[in-house]
Amino acid sequence: MSHPIIAVLQGDQTGQELLDEALRVIDPAVTRVNFETKTFDLSLENRRKTKNVVVREAADFINQHGYGIKAATITPEIKGDVGSPNALLREYVNGQVILRTGRRIPAVRPLAPVYAPIAVVRMAVEDAYGAQEWREGEGLDEVAYSTRKLSRRICRAVAEFTFRHARRTNATVFGGPKYTVSPIYEGIFKEELDLAAARFPDVKYNPQLIDATYALLLETTGEPLAIPALNRDGDTLSDLVLKMFGSIAGAESVILSLDDTFNVKTVVTEAPHGTAPGLQGKNIANPMAMILAGAALFSYINDPLAHAASRAIYEAAMEAVYDGIRTADLGGHSSTTEYTNEVIRRVKGKLEVWDVLGNA
Repeated sequence: MSHPIIAVLQGDQTGQELLDEALRVIDPAVTRVNFETKTFDLSLENRRKTKNVVVREAADFINQHGYGIKAATITPEIKGDVGSPNALLREYVNGQVILRTGRRIPAVRPLAPVYAPIAVVRMAVEDAYGAQEWREGEGLDEVAYSTRKLSRRICRAVAEFTFRHARRTNATVFGGPKYTVSPIYEGIFKEELDLAAARFPDVKYNPQLIDATYALLLETTGEPLAIPALNRDGDTLSDLVLKMFGSIAGAESVILSLDDTFNVKTVVTEAPHGTAPGLQGKNIANPMAMILAGAALFSYINDPLAHAASRAIYEAAMEAVYDGIRTADLGGHSSTTEYTNEVIRRVKGKLEVWDVLGNA
């Protein structure tokens, strides 16, 4: 079997430092998973230098080989600058779904009565992002306009993935768009969710308007949920859900491109946080989310060794926190490298024990 080839997308500031930590964990010497890498420099400096050509090159490579892991990058706010590499990357790899899963972190107190994981299945393209915008008139008569779009193809992909993910995780599909206010525009997404519910009668389906979804999340009784969301709704909703568990440190972000049968074709994983310039060079930033991004990437590689390594990384990352190996943001005193070293030690130990027991 040929080895997978992973695109390593370098970033900026602390984002790059944490990517380096994640690469230490998924190294074949640790995980026993043989893979090759090709590095692309997506730092702000290089994106400006290449006029974003490097983003296109990285996307083309991912489309060819299927896998990518990305560091956090800077998005400049100056109009006419290189903009967001994330938006370009999602467009170039035909990303349809962004999956972010909030989960409990041992010894970290959640901010709501949450117990089981909550997955936000966000539309990766269309909706408010990339909409045409303009203004007309002057003074108090000035009017701003926006032309958004939703395609049935993307809505169906998100709906199908949500129900498949809910089936795998024994979750309830919960939430949905505000179709009562926008029956034509947002209604197309609700139609696809209802059709998916009919195709998956074994999956619990509890449709709610997006505003009710926010409110009811604060009253959840702890059951696992999968929440389908439009692009903009999912952007804000995922931030809330991750913070409900006390910290965004325990979650990774996964960008998925699906084929015509809604199976995963390409996957790019990253941490949901930014570049944290104030922490750069201090060796105190929490690498957990970036390490989990590596674990998530392995879970999509068609190789039993990769799946075993993925589980080992997830367990090791959480167990280290449970045993008190925590960075300052989680109330501990461990450095970035100390936490990563502990995860590596535990991953190696788990894989050795599972091998001895015949469970690898």
